[in-house]
Amino acid sequence: MAKKQHHEDSFENVESALTKTEQFIEDNQKLISIAAIALIVIVGGYWAFKKLYVEPLQKEAQESVFQAQQYFQTDSFNLALNGDGMNPGFLEIIENYGSTDVGELAQYYAGICYLNLGDYNSAIEYLKKFSTDEPLLKATTQGAIGDAYLESGDTANAIEWYKKATSSVDSEMITPLYLFKLGLLYEEIGDKEKALEAYTTIKNKYQETTEGRQIDKYITRVKVSG
Repeated sequence: MAKKQHHEDSFENVESALTKTEQFIEDNQKLISIAAIALIVIVGGYWAFKKLYVEPLQKEAQESVFQAQQYFQTDSFNLALNGDGMNPGFLEIIENYGSTDVGELAQYYAGICYLNLGDYNSAIEYLKKFSTDEPLLKATTQGAIGDAYLESGDTANAIEWYKKATSSVDSEMITPLYLFKLGLLYEEIGDKEKALEAYTTIKNKYQETTEGRQIDKYITRVKVSG
């Protein structure tokens, strides 16, 4: 009997909840309709914005950046940066298409151009503006910032950015390079222990790389001088 009563009570509770829900919908029908329409407008507006604005802009940016990339690949950094009078350079790409993926990548290209042209402050400015989730490119950017600081005479910041580059990715392509640069800078400031640590990491993990094949003499040099 108690079990039956429990089922009846449960049924009544459910029925009561349904009734309250129906009443809420009835009382707030206009508000719910407005909310539903607003949601449709937001979703539809986002779709239209993406299809009618973002994607065409991205395509236009990709077409515009082609010649600047060609100049970059042939080390014509001034033309790549500023354009040739007919085709835009990376600076114009950033200005016109900064909200696109191409415009974002142009920040990196511009930073590398400035680095090669000897304008280290501008190189640092543009490279720091660039953002990416791709580990190898992120580490390369951090290493380039380190190079710019080093060339401008700021050893402390160069070390910090080389450290970031070596911790961002584990790659035979670039990690031993920045470890090697770290070791040289640590030697330069007299921190033999950290220099030895950087060189030893190269020897243990990247022995088959260019840096790894010559690292023994640097390890010996630190030990002898220490």
